[in-house]
Amino acid sequence: MTIKNLLLALTLIVLSACAQNQPQKTVQAPFVWDNANVYFLLTDRFNNGDTTNDVNFERNGETGLLRGFMGGDFRGIIDKINQGYFTDLGVNALWFSPVVEQIHGSVDESTGNTYGFHGYWAKDWTRIDPNWGTEQDFMDLVDAAHTKGIRIVMDVVLNHTGPVTPKDPVYGKDWVRTGPPCTYESYESTVTCTLVENLPDIKTESNEEVGLPEVLLEKWKKEGRLEKEMEELNAFFAETAYPRAPRFYIIKWLTDFVRKYGVDGYRIDTAKHTEESVWSELYKQASKAFEEWKAANPDKVLDNNAFYTVGEVYGYGASSGRIFDNGGVQVDYFDHGMHALINFELKSDAQKDYEFIFAKYSDILNKELKGKSVLNYLSSHDDSHSFDMTREKAYKAANVLLLCPGASQIYYGDEINRPLIIEGTVGDATLRSFMNWEDIASNTMVNGVGANDLLNHYQKLGQFRAANPAVGAGVHTQITAQPYVFKREFTQNGYSNKVVVGMDLPLGAKTISVGDVFENGTRLKDHYSGIAVKVKNGEVRLQSDFDMALLAADK
Repeated sequence: MTIKNLLLALTLIVLSACAQNQPQKTVQAPFVWDNANVYFLLTDRFNNGDTTNDVNFERNGETGLLRGFMGGDFRGIIDKINQGYFTDLGVNALWFSPVVEQIHGSVDESTGNTYGFHGYWAKDWTRIDPNWGTEQDFMDLVDAAHTKGIRIVMDVVLNHTGPVTPKDPVYGKDWVRTGPPCTYESYESTVTCTLVENLPDIKTESNEEVGLPEVLLEKWKKEGRLEKEMEELNAFFAETAYPRAPRFYIIKWLTDFVRKYGVDGYRIDTAKHTEESVWSELYKQASKAFEEWKAANPDKVLDNNAFYTVGEVYGYGASSGRIFDNGGVQVDYFDHGMHALINFELKSDAQKDYEFIFAKYSDILNKELKGKSVLNYLSSHDDSHSFDMTREKAYKAANVLLLCPGASQIYYGDEINRPLIIEGTVGDATLRSFMNWEDIASNTMVNGVGANDLLNHYQKLGQFRAANPAVGAGVHTQITAQPYVFKREFTQNGYSNKVVVGMDLPLGAKTISVGDVFENGTRLKDHYSGIAVKVKNGEVRLQSDFDMALLAADK
């Protein structure tokens, strides 16, 4: 070898060694709504960050158990965002109860007096209820969430006002109907009716032009903003050419929150009780508002995802695919502005084995619902038939929810066994107790499971999910039945992601087949134990004290 060739060879060896020692570039996983880990909370019941706003409009009368305001607010949510509580859970989307101003009075029911602490009893769609904070508080909440890479899903109610009380007059017969009650025997008796007694139903089907309700005109005049609100409405109707029908007023008011604050999506309440075409109209205006916010706030834009919508079509299950039978009318809500629907089916499927559940939803999402999705849940604010009401299957609930294909919805307190059965309550109040923060520090035991131990389990699963779109958005395939090991594979726009998960594994030493997912010599990380391993002969050997392994390429 000549001196020249020797020097060239030595140079190549040095360059190769330097390249191997350079840190590998980490490809950031894109946020995908189909893999979202959504945390749902009732603002009033989560965390009290500002005690000065606990009572407004003299809403401090005696109520039934868990039927009055308890002090939770936007500042409380912001505190938990800044503390990293949601980030530690792998949460990348926050859905909280509706924010608009609620009725001022209470409703005398058989359950005891009840205030609109839950947010579903609107009085004024143009204002944020002061019990939860100010407009600045709401802006700070959205900004704080976005800083952490967390999207905001706003709960919106379009089909009814709050109940009528001595303090809250009815909107008027040109705006609402006060009967008949829904019987669900037909499309009309599901849509053109009142959900319950004394819950006025917006005439969303009407195209008749109507003036503003007297209750709002008087309120805005007293608050000194009548002229401003009228100017904005005039501009909206002039631009859109919509008739001044009830639904278009509310669409304007709801989309203002997107345009002003940068809300990333809607959770649409009681979707099947409104003509499906209304949701197309709402989505069109919300998408427009989202793009306007992005243009006005380029430094705050998180990504190029479209505006997100998930509908609550009560009784919808993923097995129905794209079609829902709404009183004899076959409706495709996905074709009317919905990217996803809440899946009421998983709570019963969760009783079955993991492979049945995961294979079923992967198949549906990659066939009938390809390009769309579902939001899975196991407990909620109004479902008395949740999967684990008595909190006896906490770990299985976490595994099913956070490892199931589709987006996931944690209901506040699922992760620390917040009780869902409160003695002395009536109806859905039992599901709405205040967040049990104190149980974390004390590691309170429920059916042999410590709150902090369960929280740690949720955190591991949630962070793994957030870092790997394949978990919720990928294609599921079983690798081995005994021990139970599966893979998920996801590809989109040139980005690919693969994971292998083992469940019900032996404690201590374990061998896990990775099939053809990872090549021999690939370095993997088990995100449950934190241990790094290498693939050899299509498998990895792992020594840990856990019966679960969450494997992905070690970045």
